[in-house]
Amino acid sequence: MTSRSTPDACGLLDADHRAVKKLFNEYDELAGSKAKSSIEARRDLAQRICMELTVHTQLEEEIFYPAVRAAIKEQDLLDEATVEHASAKDLIEQIQSATEVDEMFDAKVKVLGEYIDHHVKEERNEMFPKARASKLDLVAMREAMQARKEELMAEMTEGAAA
Repeated sequence: MTSRSTPDACGLLDADHRAVKKLFNEYDELAGSKAKSSIEARRDLAQRICMELTVHTQLEEEIFYPAVRAAIKEQDLLDEATVEHASAKDLIEQIQSATEVDEMFDAKVKVLGEYIDHHVKEERNEMFPKARASKLDLVAMREAMQARKEELMAEMTEGAAA
C-alpha cells in the first residue's frame, strides 16, 4: 500500500489530469475570443491537448490498467474506462483531422473536455483508491510510466516536426 505523499503511478496520472484540465481552460478562453489570431492558437492548443491525452491514454492502457485489472475485483471500473478511452480517441481523431477551426471544432474540444472531466472523477474517486489499497507497487509503476511517457512524448514531438 502506498501513502498519498509518496509519488506513485496514481499521482503521475493525476498530475497529467490537472495539466490537461489547465489546457482545456486555456482553450475555453481562446474559443471565447473572436480575434483572427485565436484560430491558429486554438488549433495549436487543441493539437497539444490531443497529444497529451494520446500519451496519457496509452500509458494507462499499456501499464496502469492491466496491472490494476489483475489486482482488483471491480472489473467494471476498468471496462468503463476502456469505453471512455475509445470515445475520447474518436473525438481526438476528429479534432486532429479537422480542416476548419469553427464552431464544430470548438464543440468537439468542449465535449472532449467534458468526457475527460467525467473520466478523471471516476479514476480519482474510485479507481485510484482501489489501486492504492491493492498490493501493487505503484511507486515502481510510476517510474516505468514516467520512462514510457518520456519515450512517447519524444516520438510524438519528432512525428509532429517531420
